[in-house]
Amino acid sequence: MNDPRALAARVIARLTQDRGSLQRLLPWAEKQVEDKDRSLLRELCYGTARFAPRLELILGKLSKKTIKDEELAALMLVGLYQLEYTRIPDHAAIGATVEAARALKLGHATGVVNGVLRNALRNKEVLTRKLSGNPQFSSAHPEWLQQAIKAAWGTEARTIFTANNANPPMTLRVNLSKNSRDEYLEQLQQAGIPAQPCEFSAAGLVLESPVAVTRLPGFDDGLVSVQDQSAQLAAPLLDPQPGEKILDACAAPGGKTCHLLELQPDLDLSALDIEEERLDRVIENLERLGVGAQIICADAAEPEHWWDGEPFDRILLDAPCSATGVIRRNPDIKLLRRADDIPELAELQGKILRAMWRLLKPGGTLLYATCSILPEENSAQVARFIAETPDARDNTPQLLNEQPWGLPQEAGMQLLPGIHAGDGFYYAKLEKAKK
Repeated sequence: MNDPRALAARVIARLTQDRGSLQRLLPWAEKQVEDKDRSLLRELCYGTARFAPRLELILGKLSKKTIKDEELAALMLVGLYQLEYTRIPDHAAIGATVEAARALKLGHATGVVNGVLRNALRNKEVLTRKLSGNPQFSSAHPEWLQQAIKAAWGTEARTIFTANNANPPMTLRVNLSKNSRDEYLEQLQQAGIPAQPCEFSAAGLVLESPVAVTRLPGFDDGLVSVQDQSAQLAAPLLDPQPGEKILDACAAPGGKTCHLLELQPDLDLSALDIEEERLDRVIENLERLGVGAQIICADAAEPEHWWDGEPFDRILLDAPCSATGVIRRNPDIKLLRRADDIPELAELQGKILRAMWRLLKPGGTLLYATCSILPEENSAQVARFIAETPDARDNTPQLLNEQPWGLPQEAGMQLLPGIHAGDGFYYAKLEKAKK
């Protein structure tokens, strides 16, 4: 099957069934379409996922009964996305979506697809008016997440929703061990790629428009990497010193691992992750930059199975989280996450944090980080840990005095999409008391 709309529907259906992510499903789907259709496939998958909460409400108003076939329901969402958000002519979008039903072996439903999409077109203004008071419709976020963000951030919630629904910028991290940011900015200009320096990251550049990494000067030679500005703050915040023994826990795909080595090539650095497949990405990034680290495939929550007993000077714990701070880059989070995921994730984070603390030298530093914007995973998590851990001290307030990057919290600091320049991220710099 090489119909991009049919494949997009199949991807969206698998997301709703919690059978993967866009990051894993899209490469599979892209192999099945012609080169000329790949950008359309990506647009349909990312766009439909981004606005699925809103599109599902529209579909509910248009369909007289629940659509039980998940691929058919997904195809309807793909069709509605085209009508609502793309420049594809309406008649072409409807006709191609009807043909996609045949490609999915849903020929019996072509009349339904055609009817629903034409009704959506005819009744667009009426539907918008009827649904405009629904918070899920206005925010394009599932109800539970819309409520959680509003409860956490109040009047800032609307700005966060808008940022989450926008296409993200492409941000680069210049390898300062090989050239300066100004030098690389000049190389970009010579290559006809407009860019601006990041506000907070000394190594960061934001491109005016995304480009293929193959167009970036020196990418294969490790002169530059793709990484959001907020994520670029991790390595400088950890502040590695020459010769130190450092652990990057939950390291994949390796952006922060590589950044640490760019700042201090002379490190005894271990990169740990539980998924072997994801560690392959770490190895690829290390090789491209020409740096090395010890690779450990193991569970951070159970160090007794892999730790050699030698404590670490510093630990970067980029804890598994809801990823609610990077929805603009991963809109499938709106389909994949559920409200009951949050307490489960918080429990896992607490377990890993306590395990990592045992591995840290007295006087050492642990940087706790997530790409979440929910307090249960962030400030509440760290505040509870500090209250229960006599030798733990939060050094983040000192950082905020030196570099006002984020919002001070009960513990740690928070960066928010739309409020700050990068993705949503949380950081808490914890120091272990000396004996």
